[in-house]
Amino acid sequence: MKPTDAAVLPAGVRAVPVTTWRNAQSREQSDWLADEVPVALVFNGISHAVMLASPADLDDFALGFGLTEGLLASASELLGVEVREVPDGIELQLEVAAACAWRLKERRRTLAGLTGCGLCGAESLGQVRRELPRVTALDLTPQALARAQRELQRSQAMQKLTGATHAAAWCAVDGQVLLVREDVGRHIALDKLVGAMVRSAANPAEGFISVTSRASFEMVQKTAMAGVATLAAVSAPTALAVDVARSCGLALAGFVRGDGLVAYSFAERLGLGAQATTEVGGDHGH
Repeated sequence: MKPTDAAVLPAGVRAVPVTTWRNAQSREQSDWLADEVPVALVFNGISHAVMLASPADLDDFALGFGLTEGLLASASELLGVEVREVPDGIELQLEVAAACAWRLKERRRTLAGLTGCGLCGAESLGQVRRELPRVTALDLTPQALARAQRELQRSQAMQKLTGATHAAAWCAVDGQVLLVREDVGRHIALDKLVGAMVRSAANPAEGFISVTSRASFEMVQKTAMAGVATLAAVSAPTALAVDVARSCGLALAGFVRGDGLVAYSFAERLGLGAQATTEVGGDHGH
């Protein structure tokens, strides 16, 4: 049942009047929707990107975005974040160290235009596929990945109310969900999670990330940039995501649903053994 007291709503959710049609009857009522607002990331006074995001956990987003995009070499380069509400949305004013400011200026010199998609505006493949750290291998089990997805589904407060958000979770080796962040954008949920992990001093070598979305190229790259060795997704990866995962040593699982999963790289680390199947286009549980 949806709450009637707005005070119990998670941040990023608001009520709107709607008209429903069920059982051949029309009814006026309130419904909960996920808020989606333009969020501008401004580094030392210079606007870098604008994202459509849920207005929650924005300090985590600022830190996570800076790290996974390679703008911040470490969390210590982020000196402060100010969240400003402006008429058209929200500005995240990031005060960063000189080294970060220099990196940002160098990147801007080679961009044809500033966008929030993370890939648009890149003029070369080298700008899209950054050099990624080699992650430290971690052995897991199918049971751990399944437990993480189950616990993540139960931990999605915004999704339960709105049906419109993604989530990313930091999970212990046994699959226990330790941290969760939600957003209307899957990659923003992951950025928020990475920021939360750093703030909580989580060791990226001691767990894995589980997400409620497909495993796109950006999701794999951000996971690797965070130093995490495994990404488990409820849906499919893309071919480019698999290529990148294999190249940087990241174990990638897709279609983690119920007790099943598909290993797209380093199956032996997911407890599936090293033998590859010769079957093409197997049953993924679509």
